[in-house]
Amino acid sequence: MNMTRTPIQRTKDIKSIISVAGRKFWADRLSALQANVGAGARYGKLVAKRYAAEFAAEKCRLGREMSALETSLASRVAGLSALDARLNAAGKVRFRAALAAALTGEATLIPLLHLHRTAILHEAAGFDVQFAGFEDGAPFDLLITRDGVTAEIACDTLSAEEGRLVHQSAWMRLMDRIDPDLQTWLSAHPGRYLLKMTLPQGLRDAAAADGTNALAALHQRINTMLSTAKRSDHDEAAVLRLDPLMLAAAQAGENGLMNKLRHEFGPEANLAVTGAGNGLFVLAARAGSENEIAVAMRKRLAALAPTRLTGTRPGILAMFIEDTDRLEWTLLRDHLTLEGEARQFLTFPEARIVVAVTCASRFELYAEIGTDSAMRFRNPSHPAAKLAALAPAILSTM
Repeated sequence: MNMTRTPIQRTKDIKSIISVAGRKFWADRLSALQANVGAGARYGKLVAKRYAAEFAAEKCRLGREMSALETSLASRVAGLSALDARLNAAGKVRFRAALAAALTGEATLIPLLHLHRTAILHEAAGFDVQFAGFEDGAPFDLLITRDGVTAEIACDTLSAEEGRLVHQSAWMRLMDRIDPDLQTWLSAHPGRYLLKMTLPQGLRDAAAADGTNALAALHQRINTMLSTAKRSDHDEAAVLRLDPLMLAAAQAGENGLMNKLRHEFGPEANLAVTGAGNGLFVLAARAGSENEIAVAMRKRLAALAPTRLTGTRPGILAMFIEDTDRLEWTLLRDHLTLEGEARQFLTFPEARIVVAVTCASRFELYAEIGTDSAMRFRNPSHPAAKLAALAPAILSTM
């Protein structure tokens, strides 16, 4: 599968895949995404990041100047044209249904790009690759063969939000809602302030079973606290404390301040800064417990193995962890958190048919096409674990 293409070919392939999706369907999708970007300054940035591949493809279609990151993502999307072209008739039908689903609602193109990247990497490693999920309706996605040995690969995408009590989307929406109130308050109370929040029950966009909305309730509590000049407020849902901001970096601009705050409150803290005139208001929130992104992945692996793999061949689960930032992903890798949970899963009964687990994120997707930088964890107890033919796909990288 040759993924080298000139800018002209990339634009041509982008237009081709857009035509496959439907030009009006694509235009309506981009219009809806742009509207979401405009829904709030902070939440809009999160939307732009989440749908960066779609926006990069649109910039490429329009012939606009792109950054290196946008060029990489546009190339990934352009590659879907070659995928569509190589499929049989049944495969094209299933692929186009998957493409339509990826361009609907909260879905993104990322799962399709992950699947395609996984195929490219295995072809580059000397495997023959069949898109069995699309062409044969198999529960797994790819059938790889090398030196007469065959394995199944099931690709899956997990949002890091599933392992967070405080969702990034809810936090950004809260900040957009409360920014105007904080600016008004700062105008009447110039100074530098820090509002520390502990949220034992977390924070999500969705309403609870009883119809209450934690985001709206927290917004109201903060406003009430400020309007009544209270320094603290606490119950089972939140512990709030307002103090003067004493960090020296507060005079060094928002970037310097954010770096200082990150060092002060740790990588899992949710941070925001609002300014008005000479006033500065910092909000720092943490959940009542640590994030469990790797635990969420382990639980997903246990659910995937019996449903996505047949057990008649060695199985590989190729996980894509979405919605992480670079610091978070680096810590998940370097602290061996993902490795620990993946290896724990490989001891479970459900993992008997799994010969390896791989983990990747957008930061691997952004890498040069053909570069394999994903993590792999081999199951040493699987009968096929020592087969030389499978080694490029299953040998542990950590």
